[in-house]
Amino acid sequence: MDIQIIMKKIIIITTVLLFALFLVKQKDMTFRQSILKAIYPVVMFFGKLFPSKHSALVNDKFIQPSVSFYQLKAIANNGDTVYFEQFKGKKILVVNTASDCGYTAQYDELEKLHQQYKDNLVILGFPANDFKEQEKKKDDEIASFCKINYGVTFQLMKKSHVIKGDEQNEVFKWLSDSTKNGWCNQQPIWNFSKYVINENGVLTNFFAQTVSPLDKKVIEAVK
Repeated sequence: MDIQIIMKKIIIITTVLLFALFLVKQKDMTFRQSILKAIYPVVMFFGKLFPSKHSALVNDKFIQPSVSFYQLKAIANNGDTVYFEQFKGKKILVVNTASDCGYTAQYDELEKLHQQYKDNLVILGFPANDFKEQEKKKDDEIASFCKINYGVTFQLMKKSHVIKGDEQNEVFKWLSDSTKNGWCNQQPIWNFSKYVINENGVLTNFFAQTVSPLDKKVIEAVK
């Protein structure tokens, strides 16, 4: 497709979305959040137009972890301890999240994925403020925001750090360290990076924020 035609379509779509936004602000969102939700389709369009070589990684050899995923645990949004051994026999999608990000509308897509496959899939959302301080809310505020604006019912965890460093969440240490998970050293690239663990505790896939939770590649990995 001619690049000029593509750019014209982008400009038209963006203009329409912004005009609609000025007319109707989302009731329970800030103006910034309303803008980000409105332009989400454009953000995803650019992701598809200029894909990164790191946007999707696959453990096609099914390399086994040296440290069991099921020995991990994490603190839920409400303060309860979640032991991962309870997830044996189910697929798991782990995603780092934020409320003020261009990809925040993926909460809606994650919830749709959860509703469609919840009998065999566990989704764990880990809020983090690691990228441009796009999650400044407290845990109770995060839960309220997700419920009111996106109807989230999948498991939200306590806010933590997900990028490499001394404070990195233990779950993300496992996800981004090949000496633990067997093959993957990829830390989250941005908010809404996704990791898939299969029924036997093997890390099988990494998907960047530019890949929708409802993308056919993600669905193939989790169903």
